[in-house]
Amino acid sequence: MAEEMNAGMADIEPLKKGDIVKGKITKIEENQALVDVGYKFDGIIPIGEVSNLHIETVGDALKVGDEVELKVLRINDEEEKLILSKRAVDSEKAWDVLQQRLESGEVFEVTVAEVVKGGLVVDVGVRGFIPASLVERHYVEDFSDYKGKTLRVKVIELDKDKNKVILSQKVVLDEEEEKRKQDVLTKLAPGDVKEGTVQRLTDFGAFVDIGGIDGLVHISEISWERVEKPSDVLKEGDKVKVKVLRVDPVNQRVSLSIKDTLPGPWDKAREMFEVGKIYTGVVRRLVSFGAFVELIPNVEGLVHISQISHKHVGQPSEVLEVGQEVKVKVLDIDVDSERISLSIRDAEEKEEIDEVSEQYIDSTQGLNITLGDVFGDKLKKLK
Repeated sequence: MAEEMNAGMADIEPLKKGDIVKGKITKIEENQALVDVGYKFDGIIPIGEVSNLHIETVGDALKVGDEVELKVLRINDEEEKLILSKRAVDSEKAWDVLQQRLESGEVFEVTVAEVVKGGLVVDVGVRGFIPASLVERHYVEDFSDYKGKTLRVKVIELDKDKNKVILSQKVVLDEEEEKRKQDVLTKLAPGDVKEGTVQRLTDFGAFVDIGGIDGLVHISEISWERVEKPSDVLKEGDKVKVKVLRVDPVNQRVSLSIKDTLPGPWDKAREMFEVGKIYTGVVRRLVSFGAFVELIPNVEGLVHISQISHKHVGQPSEVLEVGQEVKVKVLDIDVDSERISLSIRDAEEKEEIDEVSEQYIDSTQGLNITLGDVFGDKLKKLK
């Protein structure tokens, strides 16, 4: 029997410091684990050699039956002491893998092991650190609920001599956001109409989110009417309909218009004005050949110099001034060409006839007198 045992012992290869061995955990204690590596006696993994991260007990990282790869730190056959390290093997493998990931830009998953001041700690075979500023794209005030979370990261800095591994999830999220924006931009085309949300207001316009990318609605494109400040008509969070004017995928710029989705002033003009009717307007511009009169905001009609008065007018400025309110008669409307022909002269004549007509109707009731008898040619001309 003794001879068989001695023969078995002779078959066991001797171990030396630095050897890499495989074994199975046989017992877990608070500060160490016992492991069978097929040697004459079990080896010991001290708690400090279990993981590259801080652990309270060995059981936090290992359990009985786990198969592990270990490095021999010390061996003393006479005292039957075999000190092993799992951490050393993990570290050596990890640095090679991390270097490859740094060079390739690989995205991989990690689990947050610890929340510390300034960021998060993860186990990547060595201690990896994600600074607070590189966790999310937005500011996070409290990371306490991040422990145990799975994050997708890239390696952005390695220094083996200093045992430094810096990881970033923000880089991954930024790249994904950039790709998503480009996808949105490639699907946008001038003329598209989109639903959007006002994100922020500036002095020169409003930025509207149209599905993950912000487009600018210049102040001149907010309304058909004059806008002094975007905040006068819009507020953050407003849902608006916008039309795409221009798309610049290279610079990621999109120009939008709210007013182009609204009925334009000439659409209103089509419904509001009729040929032969009289309306009130304001003189906005005087030119050598006549006056432009605004009927409603952004709708102007031309009163030709010959239609200003029955009297000879050398220059419109002789009888009119900018800002003056006048009565005008619509002579012709071409909404598609955005043109309206007006007459101040005919409007004055019509008002004069209407006024006198009322007086004569009252005073000639029962008499055989007609308006034609009173106005003659003037009435024919107005008709």
